[in-house]
Amino acid sequence: MNQMLRYPTNSRPRFERALREIAAPVGPHPLLRAGDPASRPVPAAVLVPVAFRDERPEVLLTVRHSALRSHPGQVSFPGGRVETGDVDVAATALRETWEEVGVDPGAIEVLGTLPPYLTGTGYSVVPVLGLIPSRYEYRLARDEVEEVFHVPCEFLFETGTWETREYEVEGGRRAYAEIWFGRYRIWGATAGMLVGLRDRLCRHVVPPASAKPDG
Repeated sequence: MNQMLRYPTNSRPRFERALREIAAPVGPHPLLRAGDPASRPVPAAVLVPVAFRDERPEVLLTVRHSALRSHPGQVSFPGGRVETGDVDVAATALRETWEEVGVDPGAIEVLGTLPPYLTGTGYSVVPVLGLIPSRYEYRLARDEVEEVFHVPCEFLFETGTWETREYEVEGGRRAYAEIWFGRYRIWGATAGMLVGLRDRLCRHVVPPASAKPDG
């Protein structure tokens, strides 16, 4: 049976509730909370912006400017490294979202966080789940972001949508997820965080086969 049918993407209340229930409370980045002075991995945070169009959830993604030195032209979430004045990871994600795509922090409802994602480039990235308005006049930082687009969660969470690929790094092979949405290639850390979100939702919505029903 296709797991896509298990996700509550056809019900806004159910989907919002599921996101809230899988999310952890917002706080400082775990590396900073532990007082880790190491420069690597670098603490960072991104916003996973969820909007509802016709009551169905979509995720907002950005396309990085092709002239950037780091990951030019790649699809990503708005976000960046934690700065000294950021009181928690939500502050980082909201600040970066405002700077990159112009969504006012006051228009975003933060739901919580997902576990940190360690990138191959040495960043420990905390995904921050947030609800954004369904129709918003984005203001892009043109030196950083070339465009934005929305992907329906129903499409993202289809079992057969994702492919696993590998690349060579430091004498070994590293697996990564890849998905094509029209002309947009979603891969790397962004795809990894989306897969993590999908898997957590699946475990939450679909109890293990060994679990016994209540009552």
